[in-house]
Amino acid sequence: MLTDYHTHTERGPYTVAWLEQFLEQAHSRGIQEYGVSEHGYRFVQTAHLLDNPWTRERRTQDLDEYHAMVTKARAAGHHVKFGLELDYIPGKERELEAFIQSYPFDYVIGSVHWLGDFGFDLLEMKEQWVARDIKSTYDEYFGILTQMVESRLFDFVGHADVIKVFGHEPQDQEFLQQWYERLATTFARHDVVVEVSTAGLRKPVGKMYPAPQFLKACHLARVPIVINSDAHRPEDVGADYPEAIAFAKDAGYSTLTVFESRQRSQHPIG
Repeated sequence: MLTDYHTHTERGPYTVAWLEQFLEQAHSRGIQEYGVSEHGYRFVQTAHLLDNPWTRERRTQDLDEYHAMVTKARAAGHHVKFGLELDYIPGKERELEAFIQSYPFDYVIGSVHWLGDFGFDLLEMKEQWVARDIKSTYDEYFGILTQMVESRLFDFVGHADVIKVFGHEPQDQEFLQQWYERLATTFARHDVVVEVSTAGLRKPVGKMYPAPQFLKACHLARVPIVINSDAHRPEDVGADYPEAIAFAKDAGYSTLTVFESRQRSQHPIG
């Protein structure tokens, strides 16, 4: 079994024809469990969950049209899961819960992309890293990630150490290891899945998410995984999967998580 649940079709129209290009690539790379998971901030229905000047400019889509695309694809015989990637913002737990329950998602990805008004993985805000203390920024990010998991609102954690996206990484390995072990324990305690994401290989950092020692800590804590590409183009679906599979197996994993209607099961890695 191979999964790719973290993909985005937002660069094209919400049509079955456009989605089929992603599905064809998934099929060609042996992915049996494909899901689409648009960014929540793009939809008018989520304005109350995350609102700032950057998201306001990009909130142009209707979630019902997105859902209709998936429904039509299923009617056409395609096996595709309906997901969403939501930004976790502390203090918005009640609103997030109500929103998540209002649509028939197969899974919901929880991600942290914002530290206050700092979109740390955005090219438009990259220069703000110059004025930041790296360890303090990691503390802030991992602290919010902990809150996100403790909320129990999400099915899996998206790109758990995406904070390293531009290559800003603490040199203090003990500091990182302490966080990895603390987070892995939190993931296990709150029964959440963590993704192995190949997206970092296509980013400036040039590394898989999460870091090898982070993933090994998750395995020791018995945290389940999915493997995802975070593709924003059809050609990136299943990108670098041989490396991801080897990476997961090296950490000790032999199974992947499959989602349906927010229920999960384990299957051997393909």
